[in-house]
Amino acid sequence: MKTQMVAAFAGLVLLLASSTSHADQSIEQIYGVYCVQCHGLQRNGTGINVSALSVKPRDHTEAKGMGDTPDDELFKAIKEGGLAVNKSVLMPTWGRVLSEDQINGLVKYLRQVCKCGK
Repeated sequence: MKTQMVAAFAGLVLLLASSTSHADQSIEQIYGVYCVQCHGLQRNGTGINVSALSVKPRDHTEAKGMGDTPDDELFKAIKEGGLAVNKSVLMPTWGRVLSEDQINGLVKYLRQVCKCGK
């Protein structure tokens, strides 16, 4: 049941997101559409889907862990999903949804969120 709720919510998010051109969205808006449901409004891994997930999403505000993760690994995790970087298979691939410029923008945004810019 929880898996079905997560899938339904993800589908709704994608449906709503498709009504807005990616070119018209800021990076923070993109994070809000694609990342907040798992990573949370506070960006700390406490999104609405967390109770249905077997692995807690990463806390993007945690400077140590985020600071230890290279930009290319963050990029790959967003583009190819968690499994591509030996993280949770629950982290979806966004490479077919977001452009490389948008993914690079998300990496820069995450550096601002964690206050661990490189």
